[in-house]
This record gives sequence, structure tokens and C-alpha cells, in this order.
Amino acid sequence: MRFAPTSFRPVFGRVLSVIVAVIVAFGLAGFIVAGDYEGLVRYGWGMLLLVVVVYALFWRPSLDVAEHAITVRNVFSTITVPWPAIQRIDTKYALTLYTTGGTISAWASPAPNRYASHNAAASDARLASNGTGAVRPGDLLSTGSGAAAFVIRRHWGELRDDGLLDAGYEDGSVRRDIHWPTIIAMATLAVATVLGIAL
Repeated sequence: MRFAPTSFRPVFGRVLSVIVAVIVAFGLAGFIVAGDYEGLVRYGWGMLLLVVVVYALFWRPSLDVAEHAITVRNVFSTITVPWPAIQRIDTKYALTLYTTGGTISAWASPAPNRYASHNAAASDARLASNGTGAVRPGDLLSTGSGAAAFVIRRHWGELRDDGLLDAGYEDGSVRRDIHWPTIIAMATLAVATVLGIAL
């Protein structure tokens, strides 16, 4: 069975990240052009902290669905989930994978508000319901969580029907890698921001 890898990255978050980075760049350049190096030292750290926070929250998060595993890149960690480790898929608050290694929510695939179902096309709702008649807003294919859940459920079902999930998994196969550089950068810039304003 061939499976086409799919990636989910919120477009709005990436656009917002670029806008914030451009604004901060102009702000820092303004201090330099005005010759206000004291202001640059005092307030530049906070501006850089804003860029790093926005990058971590809105640019970096993603959900990559591949043939052998799902990679969930959140704000502070990246989790790799092999298909046999998945037990259930939910979209109540965000795309959430219930696995043998715990519950994993995808920051890049949040569920929409409850009013999204009123604006959904009938075909969208019909596909999302899987014939059950009940459609949760987070399952709608026009939403980030719904599109991702649809792709994951379909491939997970195919693997299950082909008996490829019966082999089980090795303990600890759900791997979590912490984003230490991001955490250290945020902490360092936060301290520098406080010191710059206080001194």
C-alpha cells in the first residue's frame, strides 16, 4: 500500500509570524537609525523575545503524517507516533491522539468554534460524519483538525483492515524530543528583557 505523506501547518500562524518579524525588524532599525543605543539595549531584548515566542507558537508547530509514523511538532516538543501506538483519534478541542504513550494534542490543528458547523457545506459535513449523522465542528474537513483527522483515520483504518497494526509496538515507541534551544532562548531573552527594563 502506497501512502502520500501530508503536512499540516496553519497558514495564518505563518503569516502572523512574518508580520511580527518585519515589525520588530523595523523597530530595532528605528533605534539604530535614531542613534538611541540605550533604548536598543533596554527594549531590544523584549522585541526579540516577542519574535521567538511568536515563532514557537505560530511558525514552528506542524503535523506531518507519513507512511510509518505521525510527527506532531508542538511549541516545546516534537512527538513521533508510530501507527500501531494509536488507540483513538479525537477533535474536541484540537486534533488529539490517544496512544499507548499518553495523550498527544496537535498545536497546529486546533478545533474551530462551535459555530463553524453552521457555515459548513453539506458535502463537508457528510464526509466528516462518516455516516453516523453526528458532526463535531472539529471533524469538518474545512478545518485544520478535521482535515488532519480525516487523513489519519483513513490511513489508520486501512492499516487496521490489512492487519498491519496487529504486530503491536515496542514499549517506548512514542518518542518525545524536547525543544531545548527554544526553551533556553525564551528564558534567556526573558531575563534580558527584565534586566534591560529594570536597569
